[in-house]
Amino acid sequence: MNIDTLLFDLDGTLINTNELIIASFLQTLEHYRPGEYTREKVIEFIGPPLVDSFKTVDPELVDEMIVHYRTFNHAKHDELVTEYEGVFETIEQLHKSGYKLAIVTTKIRKTALMGLALTGLDQFFDVVIGLDDVEKAKPDPEPLEKALKQLGSQKESAMMIGDSHFDILAGKNLGIPTAVVGWSIKGPEKVLTFEADYILENMRDLLTIVGVEKK
Repeated sequence: MNIDTLLFDLDGTLINTNELIIASFLQTLEHYRPGEYTREKVIEFIGPPLVDSFKTVDPELVDEMIVHYRTFNHAKHDELVTEYEGVFETIEQLHKSGYKLAIVTTKIRKTALMGLALTGLDQFFDVVIGLDDVEKAKPDPEPLEKALKQLGSQKESAMMIGDSHFDILAGKNLGIPTAVVGWSIKGPEKVLTFEADYILENMRDLLTIVGVEKK
């Protein structure tokens, strides 16, 4: 396997935004639908674009709920976002080793850049494809194709790394190898059902998979 390009999801993969996302959903839903949504229920909303999640709550109020969500989310962002162990060192090493790296997220670009800047990962990613950069979000392969084009890469030497079914499906739809992170909030049993080519216990595992480090 000759991989020179790595496409990463952001939330739940490189940075731990789970508590921020859950808090943002709970705060928004409590405002519009008091008492109807639990923590367990909103965890199911993690992964798809906000518009898809809020459509299931109330199609009439989708835009309003998204504004409410993002206002809270941006206000609490730096307080609630943390990074996963081993991520910074791994990304730094991949960057130094000459790998082409991109972020492919269902977040809008502005919010994605906030997370990258907060964790210092922004220095390693020249290409960030957000929800507002594409017509169709993951699991459609369009965001991945756009990232590859901007990087000057071919899909034959690319891999997709993420934490949700949407990430893995997007990689499969493009026909590239996939890796899922074992720390996905969806839980280990759910992760197995994604049928990714690799499961990462720590982001450093990626260094062995792509050949930066020997087994």
